Amino acid sequence: MNVVDALDAAEGTTCLVGAGGKKTTLYALAARLDRAVLTATVRIPIFDRQAAEVRTTADPVAELDAADAAFPLGLVPAQERDDRYRGYDPETVDAVAAAHDGPVLVKADGARTRLFKAPDDREPQIPPEADTVVPVASAHAVGEPLTETAVHRPERVAAITDAAVGEPITADLVGRVLAHEAGGLKDVPPGATAIPLVNMVDDDADESVARKIAAVVHDHADVPRVVLARMREPTIVDVVA
Repeated sequence: MNVVDALDAAEGTTCLVGAGGKKTTLYALAARLDRAVLTATVRIPIFDRQAAEVRTTADPVAELDAADAAFPLGLVPAQERDDRYRGYDPETVDAVAAAHDGPVLVKADGARTRLFKAPDDREPQIPPEADTVVPVASAHAVGEPLTETAVHRPERVAAITDAAVGEPITADLVGRVLAHEAGGLKDVPPGATAIPLVNMVDDDADESVARKIAAVVHDHADVPRVVLARMREPTIVDVVA
């Protein structure tokens, strides 16, 4: 199965949340989709190299009608500083999706390049009409301590799992966070499908860890599948239904 099919990203709005490969996955999808729009509801690092062009505009719907638009098309409201753009509010992204005749890919929370996370009260920023939400975690988080070195907001992970900050991260812990309504499934719209992604499955040991994570997700949440992958290539290692 290819990455587009595994993540149901061929059409509609696909939102990436979590940590350990959101941007890599967004860019891999954008490169493999026809007429993809790449945007965000939160800050996003400069991604001009991953799009045919990026347009900064307060009226992204109008840019869709521009005769000279090139795809994948990046749409953002403004450049906040040298290394990042701002994101739109979720309702604006819904308006883009309603007006566009192709897929819309959305970075819907932040993780500061960590391997694993749980969201805070203001996250994620998922458009209400999103079709697919992909909660991401890295297999490489397992074995690391539950601290800020590898985890964005370790105290939130601890709070929703009864873990202790500083203890080793286990596959069970990652799976429970991905499957938790205050974790990977937080604020998934009622009409959307959640497809968890375990990324950085680089070798047999990582695959063994990822399969344990997938099993825990299925034990705790009703999701159609968990995707195991190396998104930097990108390669789908397996789809665990």
